[in-house]
Amino acid sequence: MTPDQITLVQESFKKVAPIKDVAADIFYTRLFDVAPEVKPMFKGDITEQGAKLMATLGVVVNGLRNLEAIVPVAQDLAVKHVAYGVQPEHYAVVGESLIFTLEKGLGDAFTPDLKDAWAAAYSTLSGVMIDAAYPKPVSPEVAAAATAQKKPFWKFWS
Repeated sequence: MTPDQITLVQESFKKVAPIKDVAADIFYTRLFDVAPEVKPMFKGDITEQGAKLMATLGVVVNGLRNLEAIVPVAQDLAVKHVAYGVQPEHYAVVGESLIFTLEKGLGDAFTPDLKDAWAAAYSTLSGVMIDAAYPKPVSPEVAAAATAQKKPFWKFWS
């Protein structure tokens, strides 16, 4: 993500926050329309779940300039979601539902550049989450490079 994309995402989310309940409803309606198989994963009150979604999204959006702080939280969340039955392919459906929600919620303000910025943000975070929840074997070369540079492994996959 570029700094300009981060700014676009953060500024646009300020417009979503006042309509967060409507946005959550649009999101879950779309998600269940395009992926009805995920609906049984949501056992509780969907309104409450929507509030949690919007709060989490707010934390992530506000933290985009400090990925080192939000990535571990996103990784933990992804690992927890495995127990609910979330599979790697669900991330694409969630991303599509998010983009749909933003397009509907922001209307004409949802420009192609803004869509690209949100797609970049979602791709970055979902990639980190998928890698955390469904780890792949790390090659000895990557492990050695990460150890030598004292960097977390996820930085080598970004």
